[in-house]
This record gives sequence, C-alpha cells and structure tokens, in this order.
Amino acid sequence: MDIRRYEIYIADLNPTVGSEIRKTRPVVVVSQDEMNRHLDTVVVCPLTSKLHPRWRSRLQIRCANKDAEIAADQIYTLSRQQLKKKIDRLSEEKAAQLRRIITAMYGE
Repeated sequence: MDIRRYEIYIADLNPTVGSEIRKTRPVVVVSQDEMNRHLDTVVVCPLTSKLHPRWRSRLQIRCANKDAEIAADQIYTLSRQQLKKKIDRLSEEKAAQLRRIITAMYGE
C-alpha cells in the first residue's frame, strides 16, 4: 500500500491502555513520505467525533462528510498492517494547521 502523509485511513487501534483513543477509527498519517515508503510503521493522529473546540491540541475537520477532530495529543506509531482503507485526505490548509499544532506541542 502506498501510504502518503496527510491521508486519512480507517485503522484498528486495539489494544489500548487507560484513556487512549481506542477501537477501529479514522487516523491521519503524519509521518513523512520517505519514512512511509521504507518503514513497516507509520505515525498517525487519531480522529474523534467528540469535539473540543477550545483544546489547542485538537483540530476540527470534515472527514467523509462528518464533523471530526484530529487528536494531535494522542500520536501513535502503528504497524502499516493496522491501516485498513483510505477514506479521505487533509486539505493543504488543514495539513498546515496540523503541522503548526504538532510543532507547538512537540517542538521543531
């Protein structure tokens, strides 16, 4: 599978521990394309339908015609095998906003 940065996939996030976002849900790939081509893992941020507009670690988007929120505070590294199917892709504007949130949270 050719996995690209800022594409949105359905992924199986189980098993989880504690308050991690769980179950099968959409995720946005945030790892660089070079990594995605060569590694057996990808770095993703899960999406949730529980919206928290004031949380600075979250980004509201429309995905597959539904309101959703990217949880940049819950970054995961997943096996490529956990990605099931591509369902959408972030716009350039939303990708830039997500980069800014991740940089603010984790540094340059």
